[in-house]
Amino acid sequence: MSASLATRRLLAAVLAAGALVGAAAVPAAAHDDDRRGHHGRHSSIVIGDVQQDGRGRGRDNRALNREWIEVKNTGRNSVNLRGFTLTDQDGNRYRFKHLRLDGHSSVKVHTGNGRDTHRDVYQDRRHQIWDDRDTATLRDDRGRIIDTETWGRRGHHDNHRR
Repeated sequence: MSASLATRRLLAAVLAAGALVGAAAVPAAAHDDDRRGHHGRHSSIVIGDVQQDGRGRGRDNRALNREWIEVKNTGRNSVNLRGFTLTDQDGNRYRFKHLRLDGHSSVKVHTGNGRDTHRDVYQDRRHQIWDDRDTATLRDDRGRIIDTETWGRRGHHDNHRR
């Protein structure tokens, strides 16, 4: 019976030590994510290419639709973008309606008017919003920043993924 009692005590000590190690590891992992600026789990939805038309600040629909922001799904699973928003530095905001973005695909968000499809959606604006120097911010349906893209600084795009 003493061997059984010793075995139980040893097992209890091992389990207690494991619980302490596990409890200590969880806050450290959460702290690491906070330092990198992540908000929740990693998203497969990101900003891809940016096309802003700085040559002409035209108001015709063709000029408006020459500027767009690409939103990409880098994951395998489709994602419903309903409630996601895309904003510029001046606070102009586009809110996605029901749009299911398939895995490994993308959609272009055009400034002007057009008929929404699974590859192109339109903000229905009458003026250009993406400046020569601007930042696009993509937020999920809860308002959390999931990606940003800045361009026009020192002549190239700066990508700041969150």
